[in-house]
Amino acid sequence: MDLFDQSPLRHANSPLAVRMRPESLEEYVGQEHILGEGKLLRRAIAEDVLRSIILYGPPGVGKTTLGYVISQTTKASFVNVSATTTGATELKRLAGEARDRRAFHGQRTILFVDEIQRLNKGQQDVLLPAVEQGDLVLIGATTENPFFEVNAALLSRSQIYKLEPLTAQDLLRIARNALESPRGLGEIKCTVTDDALGHLARIANGDARVMLNNLEFAVMTALPNAEGVRVVDLAAAEEAAQAQRVRYDKSGDNHYDVISAFIKSLRGSDPDAALYWYARMVYAGEDPRFIVRRLLVHAAEDVGMADPNALLMAQAAGFALEWLGMPEARIPIAQAIIYIATAPKSNSVITAVDAALATVEKRGAEPVPIHLRDTHYPGAAKLGHGKGYKYPHDYPHHYVAQNYLPENLQDFRVYFPSIQGREKVIKERLEYFRKR
Repeated sequence: MDLFDQSPLRHANSPLAVRMRPESLEEYVGQEHILGEGKLLRRAIAEDVLRSIILYGPPGVGKTTLGYVISQTTKASFVNVSATTTGATELKRLAGEARDRRAFHGQRTILFVDEIQRLNKGQQDVLLPAVEQGDLVLIGATTENPFFEVNAALLSRSQIYKLEPLTAQDLLRIARNALESPRGLGEIKCTVTDDALGHLARIANGDARVMLNNLEFAVMTALPNAEGVRVVDLAAAEEAAQAQRVRYDKSGDNHYDVISAFIKSLRGSDPDAALYWYARMVYAGEDPRFIVRRLLVHAAEDVGMADPNALLMAQAAGFALEWLGMPEARIPIAQAIIYIATAPKSNSVITAVDAALATVEKRGAEPVPIHLRDTHYPGAAKLGHGKGYKYPHDYPHHYVAQNYLPENLQDFRVYFPSIQGREKVIKERLEYFRKR
């Protein structure tokens, strides 16, 4: 399949996003952080000295478009394939042709692989020798984090460039170009108001393809006025793009970014931000059990003993989810989010348990002191187990000073309570006991 087929017939009948595909770096909009004047990638493309790269970013930000620009710029033989329709046999053939082309004609071969994450490990391994020996310059495009989806061997031989969602200004520039260009909507008598363009840019969420598809639909469905001009106002733009698309891939990089923002908002005591990220996940269809599991972890890790009820709130949210289901459970889950976000914070629990685990790993199994050993099985008393143990409830305040640690760990301390919330009381209580 030729991803870059630009035959006149296909071009005329293609969607606006295809017709407006840039043919040069000068026409390319966005990604200034890697393609701005003087940037290394721009120089490599312009001077035709490109080496293997992985282009990674969400849909509609220009990965395939950049591949097309390179195909129009380079003197190398340019081959493009889609990972969804290409197998190992085809890749071996292409690698062989690239080797012969280089050996007999001295010409480089650039192979553009769209959705490279769809190639399995064996298929990716087929490309490795050709890339390593320089027979192929690989351009891989992926919406997934390549560190999760692409073989480490290929990654080590490629430069990775992350493409970001386009800004509103980028999208407006692309839309206005489309309205003026003969390749786009320039031959159609139409007027699109600034409010309408702003709305289309906002709901596109950084995706040029969505922007252009919605723009074309709005223009082509607008009824001509008395002068024969199709007018697209804000109402028409809202009707043409009724459902706002939320960028979110439950198995991809954005999934981890959003849940990270959610947790950091909880930790940072910002209930509004936490509810926003929660809404993003719910709207995109995230499994609510996943969200509640993160609440449980956060309640113990970042609130901890400063407010032990936070863990109970998270547990209650999980209980409500199982008994009520969504959408009703959205309310108790939101209540738990607000409670946890506004609770005093202390990470003393995770610090304590990790320090204890590290001590056991380093020191091994120290002997249990005689007075703490089990006395219930036959013969235990004859071995002296339990001798000297003091039962705390027999003493005032139900406390008595005695050793509860192995002999070689008398100075072992891992729990250091903060002065946040309820933990301040715990700190005072422990200090009293430890002094005794």
